[in-house]
Amino acid sequence: MSRKLILAVALTLAGPAVAQDAPDGPGPNLVIEIAGQANGTVVIDLLPDVAPKHVAQIVALAKEGAYDNVVFHRVIDGFMAQTGDVQFGKAGGDTTMAGRGGSTKPDIPAEFTDTLSFQRGVVGMARAQDPNSANSQFFITFGDASFLDGQYTIFGKVISGMEVVDAIKRGDGRNGEVSGTPDVMTKVTVQE
Repeated sequence: MSRKLILAVALTLAGPAVAQDAPDGPGPNLVIEIAGQANGTVVIDLLPDVAPKHVAQIVALAKEGAYDNVVFHRVIDGFMAQTGDVQFGKAGGDTTMAGRGGSTKPDIPAEFTDTLSFQRGVVGMARAQDPNSANSQFFITFGDASFLDGQYTIFGKVISGMEVVDAIKRGDGRNGEVSGTPDVMTKVTVQE
């Protein structure tokens, strides 16, 4: 299976920015319990009005428990923290292949938006080179990553616990791969 990497060439570092408000109000929330170097709860407001197919897949995977005990396998300081490889990213096993897998569900066609931008706390879907290859992996941005706008699907924004995201163990390997013991999403639930 092709490696699910964010294909950003340059990292744009900017001062703190706030994720823009979603149109038409809040959607369901994704509640993520994180353990490791970072410990705490992150709440993500899902945006079904912006990316209905992506939100549906994320919700289905969370309700199945697929995201429980999945590591943050790729974390680049000043850019983003990536997780969600339910195939190869389970904590307690060999996670050296994390980032190369997805789920048993079909890939999702791109749902790009021109009304939102990748700013601090925005959550997007990771994908391979094909824009229609997103599956289960996602990332949370640490700061301005507007160079990703129109190339990756935005499906949520952090509304609580950004300090927990900020504390996630950074990667020290190639392309931000996390060595040793990565931080883990111990439990992921959906709050309707």
